[in-house]
Amino acid sequence: MAKHILTDATLRNAKPASKDRRLNDGGGLYLLIKPNGAMWWRFDYSIDGKRKTLSLGVYPTTGLADARRKAEDARVSVANGLDPSDKRKEVKAARQLAAENEKRLESGLPIIDSFEYVAREWHEKFKSKWTEDHARRLLTRLEHDVFPFLGKRPIDQIDALELLEVMQRMEARGVIDTTHRALQNCGQIFRYGVLTRRCARDPSSDLRGALSPIRKRHHASITDPKQIAGLLRAIDDYQGSFISKCALQFSALTFCRPGEIRHAEWSEIDLAAKQWRIPPEKMKMRLQHIVPLATQTVHVLMELQPLTGSGKYLFPSERSAARPMSENTVNAALRRMGYTKEEMTAHGFRSMASTRLNEMHFNRDHIERQLAHSEANDVRAAYNYAEYLPERTKMMQAWADHLDELRSGAQVIPFRKQQ
Repeated sequence: MAKHILTDATLRNAKPASKDRRLNDGGGLYLLIKPNGAMWWRFDYSIDGKRKTLSLGVYPTTGLADARRKAEDARVSVANGLDPSDKRKEVKAARQLAAENEKRLESGLPIIDSFEYVAREWHEKFKSKWTEDHARRLLTRLEHDVFPFLGKRPIDQIDALELLEVMQRMEARGVIDTTHRALQNCGQIFRYGVLTRRCARDPSSDLRGALSPIRKRHHASITDPKQIAGLLRAIDDYQGSFISKCALQFSALTFCRPGEIRHAEWSEIDLAAKQWRIPPEKMKMRLQHIVPLATQTVHVLMELQPLTGSGKYLFPSERSAARPMSENTVNAALRRMGYTKEEMTAHGFRSMASTRLNEMHFNRDHIERQLAHSEANDVRAAYNYAEYLPERTKMMQAWADHLDELRSGAQVIPFRKQQ
């Protein structure tokens, strides 16, 4: 305990001098009197071998008793190896954060370091690595199923049980796949929070095995040649939107992923070279992909061009040419044609082509490269987007010719194995 020297009477009678004047109270506490009459409480201390001074307030607003109490609190901090200046900065930062969060709440924005705040920061940081569709679906999933329950909570206060309750609420709706994706996304957000020092750990890691298992699901597809022939004729006779009809034909001929087809742009199409060059940001594997265009595919595009060629997308939305068509458009067209979701889907064109091309004995590597499936060797994949391009070009023309033969009812003859 420091030995006190000053009294209230001494302080009331203190006068300024021509220079700074100090009235010591002992133990590092003193009153600094400025020539202009201003009086400040100061506390000198040493920590980590450095001399420091802490301001404790203005006299007489801060009286002698308050100054001594603050000085004693500072001494305790120093004795425990804590710098009282740092503690004050933390308190100040906390007050500033509280004030900022109050403003954000009034504006309808997520509070700083809440789960929603960190999640949106994470999404903004990494969305350039995802396809536009994936980024949109991910954020929608969080906004619909997670933010309403965890969004306003400080991310460092959310535990595994609280997270599990949110996941179980989703499970109860029967959306098992979506629940697993949401939990995976939450884990990515928490790990980002750990790396950016917003939270200490990822509670999602405690929930392994806590959710119902995902039921393996295959995209329904038609692979029988006679049924493919019927599908192709149904597409040719489709009475709905001409753009939807072209999208169906294009899907069958190119067998790209539905999202890649929906977002296809005229700027990516080279009709003279008979190629569609899909940029990396639109591909699931984030690598450029070249789709050779068969003569029949070019014909479909030339018929479509007068209708949509002046815009951005090959297959724009019916509501706005500035947006791609809905992800449900092709599936809805298939339903209108009489195909159930258990019989054929937009994604099923890929399985249809993969199955038939393998049965036609095309080189498996050529097929896999054209399907843009993941490459085990990432370096090889990155530098070989044009790998097997001459062979793939021949294969795509052969595929289009094969579809014509099926459509016309020609007898299906097995292909000789390709070299």
